[in-house]
Amino acid sequence: MDSHVAVTGAEGFIGSHLVELLVARGHHVRAMNQYNSFGTRGWLDTLPTEVLDNVTVIPGDVRDAATVSKLVAGCQTVYHLAALVSVPHSYEAPRMHVETNVLGTLNVLDAVRAAGTPRLVHTSTSETYGSAQYVPMDEKHPQTAQSPYAASKIGADRVAESYHHAFGLPVVTVRPFNTYGPRQSLRAVIPTVICQALEGGRPIHLGSLSPIRDFTYCGDTAAAFLAAGAAPHEAVVGRTFNVGSGEAISIGDLVALISEIVGIPLRVEADDQRVRPDSSEVSRLVCDSGLFRATAAWSPQFTLREGLELTVKWFLEPSNRTQFRSTTYAI
Repeated sequence: MDSHVAVTGAEGFIGSHLVELLVARGHHVRAMNQYNSFGTRGWLDTLPTEVLDNVTVIPGDVRDAATVSKLVAGCQTVYHLAALVSVPHSYEAPRMHVETNVLGTLNVLDAVRAAGTPRLVHTSTSETYGSAQYVPMDEKHPQTAQSPYAASKIGADRVAESYHHAFGLPVVTVRPFNTYGPRQSLRAVIPTVICQALEGGRPIHLGSLSPIRDFTYCGDTAAAFLAAGAAPHEAVVGRTFNVGSGEAISIGDLVALISEIVGIPLRVEADDQRVRPDSSEVSRLVCDSGLFRATAAWSPQFTLREGLELTVKWFLEPSNRTQFRSTTYAI
Protein backbone atom coordinates (compact mmCIF):
# COMPACT_ATOMS: atom_id res chain seq x y z
CA MET A 1 0.00 0.00 0.00
CA ASP A 2 1.15 3.55 -0.70
CA SER A 3 2.54 5.20 2.43
CA HIS A 4 2.41 8.82 1.26
CA VAL A 5 -0.04 10.39 -1.17
CA ALA A 6 -0.76 14.01 -2.05
CA VAL A 7 -4.06 15.81 -2.62
CA THR A 8 -4.43 19.27 -4.15
CA GLY A 9 -7.67 21.05 -3.30
CA ALA A 10 -7.72 19.03 -0.08
CA GLU A 11 -9.57 21.72 1.85
CA GLY A 12 -12.56 21.57 -0.46
CA PHE A 13 -15.78 19.63 -0.63
CA ILE A 14 -14.67 16.50 -2.52
CA GLY A 15 -11.04 16.88 -1.49
CA SER A 16 -11.78 16.70 2.23
CA HIS A 17 -13.88 13.56 1.77
CA LEU A 18 -11.05 12.02 -0.25
CA VAL A 19 -8.53 12.87 2.48
CA GLU A 20 -10.72 11.12 5.07
CA LEU A 21 -11.05 8.02 2.91
CA LEU A 22 -7.32 7.87 2.14
CA VAL A 23 -6.47 8.03 5.84
CA ALA A 24 -9.07 5.34 6.58
CA ARG A 25 -7.29 3.13 4.02
CA GLY A 26 -3.97 3.55 5.80
CA HIS A 27 -2.29 6.35 3.85
CA HIS A 28 -0.48 9.41 5.12
CA VAL A 29 -1.76 12.41 3.16
CA ARG A 30 0.04 15.57 2.16
CA ALA A 31 -2.84 17.98 1.77
CA MET A 32 -2.45 21.23 -0.12
CA ASN A 33 -4.90 23.91 0.90
CA GLN A 34 -5.06 27.35 -0.65
CA TYR A 35 -3.20 29.79 1.56
CA ASN A 36 -5.22 32.57 3.17
CA SER A 37 -4.36 35.25 5.71
CA PHE A 38 -6.92 33.91 8.21
CA GLY A 39 -4.90 30.75 8.74
CA THR A 40 -7.90 28.55 8.07
CA ARG A 41 -7.71 25.24 6.23
CA GLY A 42 -11.23 24.95 4.83
CA TRP A 43 -13.02 21.69 5.60
CA LEU A 44 -9.76 20.14 6.83
CA ASP A 45 -10.29 22.13 10.04
CA THR A 46 -13.46 20.14 10.73
CA LEU A 47 -11.94 16.66 10.38
CA PRO A 48 -11.46 14.48 13.48
CA THR A 49 -8.11 14.59 15.26
CA GLU A 50 -7.44 10.94 14.43
CA VAL A 51 -7.67 11.83 10.75
CA LEU A 52 -5.56 14.98 10.97
CA ASP A 53 -2.84 13.04 12.82
CA ASN A 54 -2.16 11.39 9.46
CA VAL A 55 -2.33 14.56 7.38
CA THR A 56 0.46 17.04 6.65
CA VAL A 57 -1.13 20.30 5.54
CA ILE A 58 0.88 22.36 3.06
CA PRO A 59 -0.51 25.88 2.48
CA GLY A 60 -0.03 27.08 -1.06
CA ASP A 61 -1.54 27.53 -4.48
CA VAL A 62 -1.33 25.29 -7.54
CA ARG A 63 -0.30 28.36 -9.50
CA ASP A 64 2.98 28.33 -7.54
CA ALA A 65 5.27 25.71 -9.06
CA ALA A 66 7.68 25.58 -6.12
CA THR A 67 4.95 24.69 -3.60
CA VAL A 68 3.53 22.05 -5.91
CA SER A 69 6.97 20.46 -6.27
CA LYS A 70 7.33 20.35 -2.48
CA LEU A 71 3.90 18.74 -2.20
CA VAL A 72 4.47 15.83 -4.59
CA ALA A 73 8.09 14.95 -3.76
CA GLY A 74 8.29 11.35 -2.56
CA CYS A 75 4.58 10.60 -2.96
CA GLN A 76 3.38 7.43 -4.64
CA THR A 77 0.12 8.90 -5.90
CA VAL A 78 -1.01 12.49 -6.49
CA TYR A 79 -4.70 13.34 -6.59
CA HIS A 80 -5.18 16.67 -8.35
CA LEU A 81 -8.52 18.23 -7.38
CA ALA A 82 -7.61 21.91 -6.97
CA ALA A 83 -9.65 24.10 -9.31
CA LEU A 84 -11.97 27.04 -9.56
CA VAL A 85 -15.30 25.31 -10.10
CA SER A 86 -17.99 27.98 -10.37
CA VAL A 87 -19.66 28.34 -13.76
CA PRO A 88 -21.27 31.72 -12.87
CA HIS A 89 -17.97 33.11 -11.54
CA SER A 90 -16.21 32.01 -14.71
CA TYR A 91 -18.32 34.52 -16.66
CA GLU A 92 -16.93 37.28 -14.44
CA ALA A 93 -13.34 36.04 -14.13
CA PRO A 94 -12.41 33.81 -17.08
CA ARG A 95 -8.69 34.62 -16.82
CA MET A 96 -8.59 33.51 -13.19
CA HIS A 97 -10.18 30.18 -14.17
CA VAL A 98 -7.67 29.61 -16.95
CA GLU A 99 -4.72 30.50 -14.72
CA THR A 100 -5.84 28.19 -11.91
CA ASN A 101 -7.32 25.32 -13.88
CA VAL A 102 -4.95 25.17 -16.86
CA LEU A 103 -1.68 26.64 -15.62
CA GLY A 104 -2.17 25.14 -12.16
CA THR A 105 -2.61 21.73 -13.76
CA LEU A 106 0.52 22.33 -15.83
CA ASN A 107 2.47 22.92 -12.59
CA VAL A 108 1.16 19.64 -11.17
CA LEU A 109 2.10 17.77 -14.35
CA ASP A 110 5.61 19.25 -14.36
CA ALA A 111 6.11 18.41 -10.68
CA VAL A 112 4.91 14.83 -11.13
CA ARG A 113 7.16 14.40 -14.15
CA ALA A 114 10.20 15.76 -12.33
CA ALA A 115 9.53 13.64 -9.23
CA GLY A 116 8.87 10.44 -11.16
CA THR A 117 5.56 9.96 -9.35
CA PRO A 118 4.08 6.54 -10.20
CA ARG A 119 0.45 7.74 -10.55
CA LEU A 120 -1.37 11.05 -11.06
CA VAL A 121 -5.16 11.13 -10.83
CA HIS A 122 -6.40 14.25 -12.59
CA THR A 123 -9.90 15.68 -12.13
CA SER A 124 -12.10 16.61 -15.08
CA THR A 125 -15.83 17.46 -15.07
CA SER A 126 -18.97 16.52 -16.96
CA GLU A 127 -19.30 20.20 -17.87
CA THR A 128 -16.68 19.57 -20.56
CA TYR A 129 -19.33 17.70 -22.56
CA GLY A 130 -21.86 20.53 -22.68
CA SER A 131 -25.51 19.59 -23.15
CA ALA A 132 -26.00 15.93 -23.94
CA GLN A 133 -26.16 15.07 -27.64
CA TYR A 134 -27.14 11.54 -26.59
CA VAL A 135 -27.72 9.80 -23.27
CA PRO A 136 -26.28 8.18 -21.35
CA MET A 137 -23.04 10.01 -22.10
CA ASP A 138 -19.94 7.87 -22.49
CA GLU A 139 -16.32 9.02 -22.81
CA LYS A 140 -16.70 9.32 -26.61
CA HIS A 141 -19.31 12.07 -26.28
CA PRO A 142 -18.18 15.29 -28.04
CA GLN A 143 -16.88 18.07 -25.81
CA THR A 144 -18.40 21.55 -26.02
CA ALA A 145 -17.22 24.49 -23.94
CA GLN A 146 -20.45 26.25 -23.01
CA SER A 147 -18.81 28.34 -20.28
CA PRO A 148 -15.31 29.69 -19.56
CA TYR A 149 -15.16 27.19 -16.69
CA ALA A 150 -15.81 24.28 -19.07
CA ALA A 151 -13.21 25.64 -21.49
CA SER A 152 -10.61 25.84 -18.73
CA LYS A 153 -11.25 22.24 -17.72
CA ILE A 154 -11.09 21.02 -21.33
CA GLY A 155 -7.74 22.82 -21.57
CA ALA A 156 -6.49 21.15 -18.41
CA ASP A 157 -7.60 17.74 -19.64
CA ARG A 158 -5.83 18.23 -22.96
CA VAL A 159 -2.57 19.28 -21.30
CA ALA A 160 -2.74 16.21 -19.05
CA GLU A 161 -3.40 14.01 -22.10
CA SER A 162 -0.47 15.58 -23.95
CA TYR A 163 1.91 14.85 -21.07
CA HIS A 164 0.94 11.21 -21.18
CA HIS A 165 1.57 10.95 -24.92
CA ALA A 166 4.66 13.17 -25.02
CA PHE A 167 6.42 12.14 -21.81
CA GLY A 168 4.76 8.90 -20.74
CA LEU A 169 3.30 10.56 -17.65
CA PRO A 170 1.22 8.01 -15.70
CA VAL A 171 -1.96 10.08 -15.54
CA VAL A 172 -5.52 8.85 -15.10
CA THR A 173 -8.36 11.33 -15.67
CA VAL A 174 -11.53 10.99 -13.61
CA ARG A 175 -14.55 12.87 -14.96
CA PRO A 176 -17.21 13.14 -12.21
CA PHE A 177 -20.74 14.20 -12.99
CA ASN A 178 -22.58 16.24 -10.33
CA THR A 179 -21.32 15.32 -6.86
CA TYR A 180 -23.31 16.29 -3.76
CA GLY A 181 -23.27 15.71 -0.02
CA PRO A 182 -22.14 17.22 3.28
CA ARG A 183 -19.82 20.25 3.00
CA GLN A 184 -20.89 21.24 -0.51
CA SER A 185 -20.95 24.97 -1.20
CA LEU A 186 -24.15 27.00 -1.42
CA ARG A 187 -23.18 27.62 -5.05
CA ALA A 188 -24.67 24.18 -5.73
CA VAL A 189 -28.36 23.42 -6.02
CA ILE A 190 -28.77 20.69 -3.39
CA PRO A 191 -27.33 22.57 -0.39
CA THR A 192 -29.15 25.68 -1.59
CA VAL A 193 -32.50 23.89 -1.53
CA ILE A 194 -31.82 22.12 1.78
CA CYS A 195 -30.65 25.25 3.59
CA GLN A 196 -33.53 27.37 2.32
CA ALA A 197 -35.98 24.60 3.22
CA LEU A 198 -34.66 24.30 6.77
CA GLU A 199 -34.87 28.06 7.27
CA GLY A 200 -38.59 27.76 6.57
CA GLY A 201 -41.28 30.27 5.77
CA ARG A 202 -39.73 31.54 2.56
CA PRO A 203 -39.84 30.38 -1.06
CA ILE A 204 -36.87 28.55 -2.59
CA HIS A 205 -34.99 30.77 -5.04
CA LEU A 206 -33.59 28.85 -8.00
CA GLY A 207 -32.85 29.28 -11.68
CA SER A 208 -34.31 26.94 -14.25
CA LEU A 209 -36.06 23.78 -13.01
CA SER A 210 -35.88 21.94 -16.32
CA PRO A 211 -32.18 20.94 -16.56
CA ILE A 212 -31.55 17.23 -16.02
CA ARG A 213 -28.59 16.10 -13.94
CA ASP A 214 -26.90 12.93 -12.74
CA PHE A 215 -26.04 13.24 -9.04
CA THR A 216 -23.43 11.12 -7.24
CA TYR A 217 -22.99 11.07 -3.47
CA CYS A 218 -19.62 12.43 -2.29
CA GLY A 219 -18.62 9.13 -0.67
CA ASP A 220 -19.02 7.36 -4.00
CA THR A 221 -17.02 10.03 -5.83
CA ALA A 222 -14.20 9.84 -3.27
CA ALA A 223 -14.17 6.04 -3.67
CA ALA A 224 -13.87 6.49 -7.44
CA PHE A 225 -10.71 8.59 -7.00
CA LEU A 226 -9.27 5.92 -4.74
CA ALA A 227 -10.12 3.23 -7.31
CA ALA A 228 -8.42 5.26 -10.06
CA GLY A 229 -5.31 5.52 -7.92
CA ALA A 230 -5.20 1.81 -7.11
CA ALA A 231 -6.21 0.16 -10.40
CA PRO A 232 -3.57 -1.74 -12.42
CA HIS A 233 -1.32 0.58 -14.43
CA GLU A 234 -2.01 -0.98 -17.81
CA ALA A 235 -5.77 -0.80 -17.28
CA VAL A 236 -6.15 2.91 -16.49
CA VAL A 237 -3.09 5.03 -17.26
CA GLY A 238 -3.59 7.40 -20.17
CA ARG A 239 -7.37 6.99 -20.09
CA THR A 240 -10.36 9.09 -19.07
CA PHE A 241 -13.25 7.66 -17.07
CA ASN A 242 -16.73 9.00 -16.42
CA VAL A 243 -17.95 8.73 -12.83
CA GLY A 244 -21.67 8.98 -12.18
CA SER A 245 -24.73 7.15 -10.99
CA GLY A 246 -26.58 6.95 -14.32
CA GLU A 247 -29.68 8.11 -12.43
CA ALA A 248 -31.14 11.18 -14.15
CA ILE A 249 -33.46 13.69 -12.49
CA SER A 250 -34.71 17.19 -13.34
CA ILE A 251 -34.03 20.03 -10.92
CA GLY A 252 -37.77 20.38 -10.40
CA ASP A 253 -38.14 16.73 -9.43
CA LEU A 254 -35.05 17.02 -7.24
CA VAL A 255 -36.70 19.85 -5.29
CA ALA A 256 -39.81 17.71 -4.85
CA LEU A 257 -37.71 14.80 -3.53
CA ILE A 258 -35.87 17.04 -1.06
CA SER A 259 -39.22 18.46 0.05
CA GLU A 260 -40.45 14.93 0.73
CA ILE A 261 -37.31 14.04 2.72
CA VAL A 262 -37.31 17.17 4.91
CA GLY A 263 -41.10 16.99 5.32
CA ILE A 264 -41.61 20.62 4.39
CA PRO A 265 -43.71 21.82 1.41
CA LEU A 266 -41.49 23.97 -0.79
CA ARG A 267 -42.47 26.84 -3.06
CA VAL A 268 -40.00 27.82 -5.77
CA GLU A 269 -39.48 31.30 -7.19
CA ALA A 270 -37.23 32.20 -10.10
CA ASP A 271 -33.91 33.86 -9.33
CA ASP A 272 -32.45 35.66 -12.35
CA GLN A 273 -29.00 35.60 -10.75
CA ARG A 274 -28.94 31.80 -10.96
CA VAL A 275 -29.92 31.53 -14.64
CA ARG A 276 -27.17 30.92 -17.17
CA PRO A 277 -27.13 32.67 -20.53
CA ASP A 278 -29.28 30.70 -23.00
CA SER A 279 -26.39 29.43 -25.11
CA SER A 280 -24.42 28.52 -21.98
CA GLU A 281 -27.11 26.46 -20.21
CA VAL A 282 -26.28 22.78 -20.05
CA SER A 283 -29.73 21.26 -20.31
CA ARG A 284 -28.97 17.56 -19.77
CA LEU A 285 -26.16 15.48 -18.25
CA VAL A 286 -26.60 11.74 -17.75
CA CYS A 287 -23.56 9.54 -17.11
CA ASP A 288 -22.52 6.25 -18.64
CA SER A 289 -19.85 5.02 -16.22
CA GLY A 290 -19.76 1.49 -17.62
CA LEU A 291 -16.12 1.74 -18.67
CA PHE A 292 -14.92 2.70 -15.19
CA ARG A 293 -17.14 0.14 -13.47
CA ALA A 294 -15.68 -2.62 -15.64
CA THR A 295 -12.09 -1.39 -15.47
CA ALA A 296 -11.64 -0.30 -11.85
CA ALA A 297 -14.27 -2.42 -10.09
CA TRP A 298 -16.11 0.70 -8.89
CA SER A 299 -19.84 1.24 -8.55
CA PRO A 300 -21.93 3.76 -6.57
CA GLN A 301 -23.12 2.48 -3.21
CA PHE A 302 -25.75 5.15 -2.49
CA THR A 303 -29.01 5.81 -4.29
CA LEU A 304 -30.00 9.44 -4.75
CA ARG A 305 -32.56 9.21 -1.97
CA GLU A 306 -30.09 7.58 0.42
CA GLY A 307 -27.47 10.23 -0.30
CA LEU A 308 -29.96 13.07 0.11
CA GLU A 309 -31.13 11.66 3.43
CA LEU A 310 -27.53 11.61 4.68
CA THR A 311 -27.00 15.15 3.41
CA VAL A 312 -30.14 16.48 5.08
CA LYS A 313 -29.13 14.73 8.31
CA TRP A 314 -25.77 16.51 8.19
CA PHE A 315 -27.38 19.90 7.67
CA LEU A 316 -29.77 19.29 10.56
CA GLU A 317 -26.82 19.39 12.97
CA PRO A 318 -26.51 23.02 14.18
CA SER A 319 -22.71 22.78 14.50
CA ASN A 320 -22.42 21.64 10.90
CA ARG A 321 -24.54 24.55 9.68
CA THR A 322 -22.33 26.96 11.63
CA GLN A 323 -19.19 25.48 10.10
CA PHE A 324 -20.82 25.46 6.69
CA ARG A 325 -21.71 29.15 6.83
CA SER A 326 -18.12 30.05 7.60
CA THR A 327 -16.55 27.69 5.04
CA THR A 328 -18.62 28.16 1.90
CA TYR A 329 -15.58 29.26 -0.06
CA ALA A 330 -14.27 25.71 -0.07
CA ILE A 331 -14.63 23.76 -3.31
